[in-house]
Amino acid sequence: MAASARDLDLREHHGVETPEHVDVQFELAGVGSRVAAGLLDLLLQMLALLGVSLIGSTVAGDFFSRGTARGWFSAVLILLMFCLFWGYFTLFEALNGGRTPGKQALGIRVVMDTGRSITPTAAVVRNLVRLIDCYVPVPLLPAVLSMLLHPSNKRLGDMAAGTIVVRDHPTDWTLGAALPAEEAGTSEPLDAGPPELSEDEFRLLDRFLGRLNDLTPEVQVRITSDLVRRFEQRIPRRTSDGEAYLIQVFGEEQRKRRSRFATRAKAGAAGRVTVPAERFVQKKREGWEAFRTTALRMERSGVGALAAGEIPEFAAQYREVAADLARARTYQVDPRVIAYLERVVTAGHNALYRARGKERTPLPQYLLRDFPAAVVQSWLYVGLAFLLFAVPAAIGYVMIRERPALAEELLPPEMISRAEAAAENVTEGRGYAETRTEYRPEMAAFIIANNIQVSFGTFVGGMTGGLLTGWLLFTNGMMLGLVMGLFQNYHALSYLLTFVLGHGVLELTAIFISAGAGFRLARALIAPGDRTRRDALVVEGRIAAQMIGAVVTLLAIAGTIEGLLSASSAAPAWKYGVSAATAVFLVLYLVNGYRALRAATFTAPTQSLR
Repeated sequence: MAASARDLDLREHHGVETPEHVDVQFELAGVGSRVAAGLLDLLLQMLALLGVSLIGSTVAGDFFSRGTARGWFSAVLILLMFCLFWGYFTLFEALNGGRTPGKQALGIRVVMDTGRSITPTAAVVRNLVRLIDCYVPVPLLPAVLSMLLHPSNKRLGDMAAGTIVVRDHPTDWTLGAALPAEEAGTSEPLDAGPPELSEDEFRLLDRFLGRLNDLTPEVQVRITSDLVRRFEQRIPRRTSDGEAYLIQVFGEEQRKRRSRFATRAKAGAAGRVTVPAERFVQKKREGWEAFRTTALRMERSGVGALAAGEIPEFAAQYREVAADLARARTYQVDPRVIAYLERVVTAGHNALYRARGKERTPLPQYLLRDFPAAVVQSWLYVGLAFLLFAVPAAIGYVMIRERPALAEELLPPEMISRAEAAAENVTEGRGYAETRTEYRPEMAAFIIANNIQVSFGTFVGGMTGGLLTGWLLFTNGMMLGLVMGLFQNYHALSYLLTFVLGHGVLELTAIFISAGAGFRLARALIAPGDRTRRDALVVEGRIAAQMIGAVVTLLAIAGTIEGLLSASSAAPAWKYGVSAATAVFLVLYLVNGYRALRAATFTAPTQSLR
């Protein structure tokens, strides 16, 4: 017998075992479809950014004069474009079942390694890492190489987040309409007789007839002739048309497999009695479709889609459908039916276990408890980041103090000019980087966006084994030390600190936290311990994502202070007072995280005993 389509199937799959010990196979998306989806999303993202920019400039020109109102509008526009650039992939994947518009158009989606729907945390991690595996040093090259080499077609972001990209064609094939009651019910045809074809022959004929219109005329004629010669020795021909004969054979075989005589058919040389696949599918199809509809509704709307009393019934139906999937494999039903059942079981699995999980955490709890708790939990990594920044800063300060001539070689001319003009600015009552009132909101928004983007790079550097993160800490620390030494040489350090201290406490702390998050990823890569590297990355990435939440929170406050206060002509006393207030806020913020961490530590053993 010639090789069947299944034998020639080169598609890659990812197997997942559900808690019910049922193996579900996901077809992995290939490099081509993923790159095409990414390019389509990138095009849509650029068009959206261009549209927002054009609309914003038009609205600003029509409704705002050159004043404070225009400055605030520009600030909102900058933040909106920043969120669109960084949040496009994350929000779509987190809120649309792992599908961006590009992925949806190409029929693929992102899911967790377990087959469950992607979590918001995983969406954040995989798309922050996109910075390094899709954009640097050569666009798309690291991602493509990683997908080609990884057995599950993962890029670096997928490794860090514990996700895979799978094909998602829920309408590829349907079970079709149910048979009339006289055929599907108790009125079975008693004179149909046992099946004539073997399971392999029946499937081969089914696949051929299903793809008949996709084949070239020459291939149709050749395969039709081969099959007719094979079957006419056992099943007499009643027509000279080969295709019509094969259709008749297939129809008769279907009818026989639904009859009660079909149970007497033998399977192979072992002579075991089999349960015919056709009767099994016919009996179960309505229940599967009803369950699938409910499961998809629950995936979209959550547990609220069902009444409280319906959830146990849904769980029982899920277990039954999962068992049907195992039976379908045992009965060797059509592979398309198995693929359909795998999708149904996956939808039910996602809906049921999400319904059983804890309720969605309110945003204030994330901001005030979970984010700082992750920082406190990672204090060693944050401390390491502080040392890698502070030591080079001290070295840079000493270097420029001992050898002032190094400033010409190591610092940009603009910075030297600012230090030289410091005494004159102090005499005239001007502060460092002082900005006019109407431009301050726009400056604050730009600073927030820029600092958050820098912190993202520091975090993502962890995927290089921490080398990029360490280098960024070293260079920025050294630069800060050199600048402070330069201004001290001109007896203007207090002039510089008046500008820096207002926002510097939160800004520098945020940089240390983002670097600590990067070091968590680096340790998972280099020294996963008794965990697999994949599991270590997922666990550490989950904690790191919460640390990045704290970073964004702190940098939003710091950028606002820097743009609206530090760059203003306010008295130094106000700026020092705000600096002290931010330090108190930071301590209270971390103390609240420490309390949340302790509460979670004491609660976990209690819950495990229930």
